[in-house]
Amino acid sequence: IAERVGPAYITDTAFFSSEREGRDREDKKSYKLKMQFAFCFSNDVNFIEYYHNSSYLEHGGSPDKAARSAFVWAIDHYLKNNGKYNKNESKISFSDVEDSLVLVTNSFSTQASYENQTKKAITNTFIAEAMTDFFKHSLEVYFAENPQSADKICSQVLINKRSRESAESMRVNAVSYTHLTLP
Repeated sequence: IAERVGPAYITDTAFFSSEREGRDREDKKSYKLKMQFAFCFSNDVNFIEYYHNSSYLEHGGSPDKAARSAFVWAIDHYLKNNGKYNKNESKISFSDVEDSLVLVTNSFSTQASYENQTKKAITNTFIAEAMTDFFKHSLEVYFAENPQSADKICSQVLINKRSRESAESMRVNAVSYTHLTLP
């Protein structure tokens, strides 16, 4: 990750790994899952890559759902608990996080359900749930142990959010103004 980000990083790269065992449904056989993820935040670079059983997942599927849910949850939780939101301000979205996020996930399982023949996404329920829990816990620990990095991340995400909202507001106003001034 460091090579791709270069000197424009907001935080150093953090790396986490874990193993779990579970099943997609009660009537299915239990299987093992190994998970790893590395992330940092950057002002200039953003990219997200998901891998499962050594294959690149263009659309992600379960890992993408887990990352979206966990990063929004952890950053929103931190912002609320530290009084960073303005009064009556709306919650962050994943697009606000994604604008500065550099993330690579790697998982291996003894069972995988692919969305289609091209293997661009996996759809395992257990993998989505296990990765969400793993990401949430890891991010919560990371934020607690690295308060300066957490502040930098959350400040950047709020800047991204407010910039997005400002641009949306300007776009709506421009459209309204255009409708008012056209003959």
